[in-house]
Formats: sequence, C-alpha cells, structure tokens
Amino acid sequence: MAEAKIGLIPALLLAGGVAFAGLQVGKGIERFRMADRSITVKGLAERDVKSDFAVWTLSFRRAADEFSAVQQALTSDREQVVSFLRSQGFDDAEIEVRPLQVQDLLAREYGPERVALRFNGQGQVTVKSARVEAVAAASNKVDPLIATGIQLGGDGHGEWPSYQLRGFNDIKPLLLEEATRSAREQATKFAADAGARLGALKNANQGAIRILDDDGSDMDSSRTIGKRLRVVSTFEFGLE
Repeated sequence: MAEAKIGLIPALLLAGGVAFAGLQVGKGIERFRMADRSITVKGLAERDVKSDFAVWTLSFRRAADEFSAVQQALTSDREQVVSFLRSQGFDDAEIEVRPLQVQDLLAREYGPERVALRFNGQGQVTVKSARVEAVAAASNKVDPLIATGIQLGGDGHGEWPSYQLRGFNDIKPLLLEEATRSAREQATKFAADAGARLGALKNANQGAIRILDDDGSDMDSSRTIGKRLRVVSTFEFGLE
C-alpha cells in the first residue's frame, strides 16, 4: 500500500503541472522555461474600423447576330449606367468608363461552328470613391436599370462594391502597440505570481495583421464597410 501511495505522488504532480500549463496557455502564456528563466507570451489586439474607399464595377452584357446591334445596345446601356450614377451624386472624377468589347464567337480559332448568337459584348463602368456610404446606398438602387433591360452582372462584376481600408498603415502601429502592451501585462503578472521579476525582451514576432469582416468571421472582408483588424504577436521575456 505504501508503494502505491509513493507512485501516486509523481502522477498527481504531473497532472497538476499539465493543468497549470493549460490554464496559462488559455491566458496567453505560450511557454515557460525554468532552465533559462524565460517566458513566451502572445499578445492579442483587435480594433473595429470603417472602410475609407469603395470600388464598384457595373458590368453589363449584350448578344445578337449582328455586330452593330450589340454595339448600339452596349452604348445605350453604358449611357444609362453613367446617367444613373450621376443621379446618385457621383461626379466625373469618380466615374471610370471603360471601352466596349464585342467578340465574334465564330471567329475564334477553336470556337464552335454554330452558336445561338454570333456576337457577344460587354461593357463596364466603375465607381471609385472615398464616399463609401454613398456607394453602398447606390448599389441597392439598381432595380430601375434592370427594369430597362440592362443585363447587369457577369464575371463577378455588377453586384457588390468592394470596400477597402487604404489608411491601414496609419492604424497598424496602434494595433501592434496594443498587442505589445497586452503581452507585457500578461508576462508581468505571471512573473509576479511565480515570485520573479520580468526581465528584458529577448525576442519578438509581431505576427500578421488580419482584416476580417465586421463580425470577425473569415468571410470576404471586402464586402463589408465595417472591418475588424486582429493581430496576435509573440514575445519572449527574460525572468529575474
């Protein structure tokens, strides 16, 4: 019986050590080494920001058996799209009109010998603006364009604006500063609990800053005006 109790003590100590390690990892403590008296911690920082630029491409298509019919239809569609955007308050500096493209399907080297409609064409008008709210509002008002017979969409364009964060570099230092402060606070508390004093910083890895959508998910963040920036930085401190 005595031997069984003696064997139980190391097991209990090991279990307690594992539980303690698991608790500290949950708090941001990544590694604690007694041999060289150092501690490695992770600092998390998050910040909700708003997009400061929007790009919205309206793509439209036409098809017919006559080249001139496709070209004329696309020209009319483009004029209506530009007129719509101006009615939404966008000026010429924010509207980019791209050349029309018309393709003869029978002229392609490896194309089919027979097609339903010989000529296919597309046009694009792009809005580039720092007025993200105005772009968002306009993108929800395209029903009148569709009602006139304009075929919006194609190749992933003409549906949703892309919202960008061009002032990212202005926010980046603040986010890294928050992550560093968070890591140091955790390390200082751990050192105090262990009866030691936090020493100098030995190593640091700032980590990659991720741009997530406004609810923090990993979906396409370009679809949302609001964005969440998140960074996890890793630091190694000495203990004294």
